[in-house]
Amino acid sequence: MRANVIFGTYIRLTGTKLTDYLKRQALRARLQFAKSVQTLKFMSEPKINSDKVSPLRPIPNFIFASRWLQLPLYVGLIAAQGVYVFHFLVELLHLIEAVFGSQTALQALITSIGYKTTTPVTTLNETVIMLVVLALIDVVMISNLLIMVIVGGYETFVSRMNLEGHRDQPEWLSHVNASVLKVKLATAIIGISSIHLLKTFINADNYTDRVLVAQTTIHITFLLSALAIAYTDKIMSGIAAQKH
Repeated sequence: MRANVIFGTYIRLTGTKLTDYLKRQALRARLQFAKSVQTLKFMSEPKINSDKVSPLRPIPNFIFASRWLQLPLYVGLIAAQGVYVFHFLVELLHLIEAVFGSQTALQALITSIGYKTTTPVTTLNETVIMLVVLALIDVVMISNLLIMVIVGGYETFVSRMNLEGHRDQPEWLSHVNASVLKVKLATAIIGISSIHLLKTFINADNYTDRVLVAQTTIHITFLLSALAIAYTDKIMSGIAAQKH
């Protein structure tokens, strides 16, 4: 009887110690896991270079700061784009007024597009509408070209805009550089030249053969120049990829 009591007491004490031991081991494992997670988080964070960047010397600093001289040029291009927007709205207003029979607006459109015919134009015909619409498209494409030059040029040659992650960031701006900008500008110029050439062919009666041949030659020259720029950029990109 006495032995059973002693044995039961021993079992209870041993069970209590075992439970306490298991609790301590579980607590130690949780602390070790938390420490490991904190270590991994610290290792995954980008390391900040604690070395202080030495300031530029006066002459290099002056030369580097000269890039801000381009800022008035881009501001001037923004003002030029405002002029194009005003011109677009005026042409669109004249087109709407001509639809409703305004002779003053019709004559203003005919004068702006350079349309000439042997018989006087008293109503808005298909040729005039097509030429006016092409002129509006021309304004839009030139405006797009201005945006590419202003935004891309400022981002490439003046200062970063820090647009990464912005919901309105243009798709082409995420990978823009001097070479990509040249190719995109060449492509935009080809589009503008195509619109001008189409306007000339529609209104071919008012142009001499020399003008038609000259505009076609200029357009082909733009096309070949863009192909040469794109091919050169491809070669340079391949050389850079091989070096890395």
